[in-house]
Amino acid sequence: MKKCFLALVVVLCIGLGFVSCGGGTKSGAPSGLKNRVLAAQGVTATLSLGGLVLVNGQNDTLVRAAPINTGSSPDLMALSPSRNVLAAFDSGSNTVYGVDTTKESVIGSVKLPGPTSSLVVPTAVSVAYAAVPTAAISGFDFLGAVEVLFFTRNVLSTIAVSHAQTVVSNTDGSQLLVFSNDSDVVTVLTPGLAVPPVDMSCYTNPPNAVCAIVPGFDRPVNAVINGTTAYILNCGPQCGGTQASVMVFDLSTLAITKTIPVDAATIAWLSESTLYVAGTSPLAGNHTCTNQTTKATICGRLDIVNLDTGTVTARVAITDGYHNRMDMTTNGQLFIGARDCTNVGNVNNPNGEVRGCLSIYKTLGGSVIFPPDNGDVNGLQSFSTRTVEYVAEGGFLRVYDINKDILLINNFIPQGHIPVIGYVGDIKSIDFF
Repeated sequence: MKKCFLALVVVLCIGLGFVSCGGGTKSGAPSGLKNRVLAAQGVTATLSLGGLVLVNGQNDTLVRAAPINTGSSPDLMALSPSRNVLAAFDSGSNTVYGVDTTKESVIGSVKLPGPTSSLVVPTAVSVAYAAVPTAAISGFDFLGAVEVLFFTRNVLSTIAVSHAQTVVSNTDGSQLLVFSNDSDVVTVLTPGLAVPPVDMSCYTNPPNAVCAIVPGFDRPVNAVINGTTAYILNCGPQCGGTQASVMVFDLSTLAITKTIPVDAATIAWLSESTLYVAGTSPLAGNHTCTNQTTKATICGRLDIVNLDTGTVTARVAITDGYHNRMDMTTNGQLFIGARDCTNVGNVNNPNGEVRGCLSIYKTLGGSVIFPPDNGDVNGLQSFSTRTVEYVAEGGFLRVYDINKDILLINNFIPQGHIPVIGYVGDIKSIDFF
């Protein structure tokens, strides 16, 4: 009788993924989970509401709780360094929702004047910044802004920045780097000095206390900040410029101190004195699929940069597309994601090569792996206490075994993915584990 009862409990745990069956330690959050992950779930024909779905990150099961209501099409998310505040953009309504992760509930929402592809929550305070390239500034022949979102008051203020596409914050939110479409400048903001509701410092009299516009770049699109140093990624030919490079930028003096040419640059990952830089060059000599047998006609590049010497020490062919996701695991696997890449084969009906927008570079051995999947990579999430990587690709939430670089298959996820209904547009771990 005891054996039958035990078997029944195991079956219920596997089938339902209850918190009490997950073997996880309880937390003070309403869900009771200690290892929580949020997946942005877009609406589908079979689902009336979208939202943020809670996942038990300890055993890869869905939590039996209603999604956090953040609109019908949430995708892009940003998390504060302390992980107490999360911002989620709903592309269906151009609204950003602020979520208190300790309470697992919405604390406010702000409607943007246009879509965004860049959000940042620099501190534990419930204030976020969004770059909106199409924001119209009343009374001015001007498009583009960094919107300052105050979630607890459901209001925003505006800092006008021409065609602002991407915003990156330093560690305490005192400086913002803003990258604009088809531009060779970087805008440096001191948001704490901006005057609401609309600050025109970048338009009327820069440089000033709020805004400095720094020239000398080559289609800059992103940056990695380490202390008072920013590594600016010049997109170069991929974005209509001349030469892709990494420029070392002093945030104290706003001076470029070094330029390191690379093959392409739209996203990067810093590990001690090594910078991993990815992108896709339109130049024939820089986008060949070296040492690969693939039906893809062009490939992207991962350049490994030694920051001490200012040189590229290795180059690796990866999937093409616009690279905008990177994440490194505890065992040195660098997951690199792109959008708008060359998809090869059909993951749902595999016959020969299957390839999408995900590359896995093994930093310890120098080899690269292309998992058999299709679609844009919308989110990457690693963990310090588990040897798995969550990958949102093609709308699915995949779970990879980082020791084997294959999908994790077990009783909880027999098909290697967590069965979130709807399109998964992003993922974030909201607990430190």
